[in-house]
Amino acid sequence: METTITRLGSVYTALKSDFGYKNVMQAPKLEKIVISVGTGRVQDKAKIALIQDRLARITGQKASARPAKQSIASFKLREGDIVGYQITLRGKRMIHFMDKLTHIALPQTRDFRGLKVSAIDEMGNYTMGIKEHSIFPECGDEDTKDVFSFAVTLVTTAKTKPEAEAFLRHIGVPLQK
Repeated sequence: METTITRLGSVYTALKSDFGYKNVMQAPKLEKIVISVGTGRVQDKAKIALIQDRLARITGQKASARPAKQSIASFKLREGDIVGYQITLRGKRMIHFMDKLTHIALPQTRDFRGLKVSAIDEMGNYTMGIKEHSIFPECGDEDTKDVFSFAVTLVTTAKTKPEAEAFLRHIGVPLQK
């Protein structure tokens, strides 16, 4: 099985003929992976602690709290209230999480037939939603009543949507045909 590290190293040679790269530095790279979960108005400290613990187990890094930027009276939300948690992965942790996501977690999802290509934005980033955190092996089947969802954003240096799609396919992201 070829790992993400070896695929990241061969991006230039694989894509230079398709996109006309003249320099290794022109080839797209995976810059960071951002994992975010919204807690909304959850006031239960045990549920929040569970979310933080599971994210730390899955990523190997502690989640940072994200406060509300402005008050919204109809939602009874005050500026500064914690509305979610976020983790930014770079380097070895990013590559380890990427391997775990593509080879272990995504194939375990129910009725998985690949990720939608339409989720690539115009800046070359890919955002996917994961409905159940329990697809990761660190979580197991401990509490099925406390399942939460989160978003994973793969931030690349690709400049266009087709370039990002070719890059993501090359590094092993299971995109639909």
